[in-house]
Amino acid sequence: MTLLRRFLPGWLAAYPRQKLGADLAAGLIVTVLVIPQSLAYALLAGLPPQMGLYVSIFPVIAYALLGSSMVQAVGPVAITAIMTYAVLSPLAAPGSAEYILLAAVLSLFSGLMLLACGVLRLGFLSQLLSRPVISGFISGSAVLIIISQMKYLLGIAPQGRSSAELVVDLLGKLADSHGPTVLIGLLALAALAFARHGLGGLLGRLGLGAPRAAFIGRLMPLVVVLFGTLAVVWLDLDRTRGVAVVGAVVAGIPGFEFFLPGYESIKLLIVPAFVMTLIGMVQGITMAQALAIKRRERVDANAELVGLGAANVVAAFYGGMPVGGGLSRSAINVAAGAQTPLASLVSALAMIGVLAGAAHWFERLPLAVLAASIMMAAWSMIDLQALRQAWAYDRADAMALLGTAGGVLLLGLETGIGLGIVLSMATLLYRVSTPHIAVVGRLPGSEHFRNVERYAVETIPGVLFVRIDERLFFGNLGAVEMRINQELERIGEARDLVLVMSAVNLMDTTAVEVFAELNQDLAERGIRLHLAEVRGPVQDRLQRSALWSSLSGQVFLSANAAFEQLRQPPA
Repeated sequence: MTLLRRFLPGWLAAYPRQKLGADLAAGLIVTVLVIPQSLAYALLAGLPPQMGLYVSIFPVIAYALLGSSMVQAVGPVAITAIMTYAVLSPLAAPGSAEYILLAAVLSLFSGLMLLACGVLRLGFLSQLLSRPVISGFISGSAVLIIISQMKYLLGIAPQGRSSAELVVDLLGKLADSHGPTVLIGLLALAALAFARHGLGGLLGRLGLGAPRAAFIGRLMPLVVVLFGTLAVVWLDLDRTRGVAVVGAVVAGIPGFEFFLPGYESIKLLIVPAFVMTLIGMVQGITMAQALAIKRRERVDANAELVGLGAANVVAAFYGGMPVGGGLSRSAINVAAGAQTPLASLVSALAMIGVLAGAAHWFERLPLAVLAASIMMAAWSMIDLQALRQAWAYDRADAMALLGTAGGVLLLGLETGIGLGIVLSMATLLYRVSTPHIAVVGRLPGSEHFRNVERYAVETIPGVLFVRIDERLFFGNLGAVEMRINQELERIGEARDLVLVMSAVNLMDTTAVEVFAELNQDLAERGIRLHLAEVRGPVQDRLQRSALWSSLSGQVFLSANAAFEQLRQPPA
């Protein structure tokens, strides 16, 4: 028994029995609620609908055993689905045997990359993309998802690969929309919109508590699917009026299908798989951390990568569709009362039962209803609040968000995220290359120094105190040197320059050489250069440089010490 415990995940080895009832109930509830979502995201990815159910079994078990989050739910998600379709649709016909194999290869590659990042403890890489860039990518992808589902909602078949071409063709074919399909889709959209924005308030006025009202709201997609399917069956709309439905859903548990990717597949999919890995890494870890904070728990970023990677590797051989940590799926899991990953294990086992005996129930589910549910989920992914906040706080971040979203819409997912990375790096370089520099003085009656433009401070005639609020490296030295010379010219007859370096945590070789030249230039002009509040690591390096030994002034422990000494009249 002790040996067995060593191989079990921590949560299972010491499982608290009092949580068993909640986990069992949550697992069964989640199974029922995510069936429509799983079917919809498989269709969104261009795959047969049952594949969404397939990857809700063994990949879920793999993540539950290896991941670190107690309540994050893994499965088919909108972002990975639209990325799969965007990458593979130019390479093969959606739904074809070749397409299905390429989807499995994409899942395998992204899974192996996630596994490698987890094993090598590279979880910190999830922080390389700023939140505005991630928000822009997700928002742009959400708009792409909405555009891609309009054909099912309207019952038409637009032509075009880019989003712009699809929109133009959709507008040109509006007159050819299929009436019964449009009616079903709009009713489903209206019902889902009411469930999201109005039902909770109505239930609250009827006396239901917020948690119960929220849970009932999450049941609504299933209710809409049920009524949509019943309407098609009762009125025979698919056979008499041509309403498109899901069609045959292959029953049975997925078997293990081993394959080895060929060279052509590797060449075509290695870059898209890397992009999917990066997005999956950021989304999965961010989601797990957000859920852990709410529950006052902790997650291990590297264990998350191992869990997500293992889930995708398993998905490649048991289902063939990439998976990820889903926002709505995890929200349903939490709302259903899940306490540990046992809820996910129960859900996976229950999904086996669904595939074994109930898969045929979904064959006459109208595609317009699935499209409405996908569009409603995608609409919630468009983060306008993040754009407003970024615009109010930092226009550079806002432009990075807009640039990434625009790149995704106009240039595609891979180019869009590439543009987002470039914009993130450009924003960072712009900030560090234009450092904040302040002329400071002492607050009367204190030892504190503040910006002369913000406070009424004491200054010393002929003495300039300058604080540099950035690391000094080759990229920002021109701006620093220019500002110092401007301030020296402004005060006229300067005799001392004090650089307050409390915020400087690094000086590269170029910076040391430039400041040595500045020291010499100032000395020739009769101005002494002093340093104050030099950080320990910076000072350790400076002591090995020519600047330290040739400094025309002194090194002061604090700006106040420099102020007290330099305020004395020169001898």
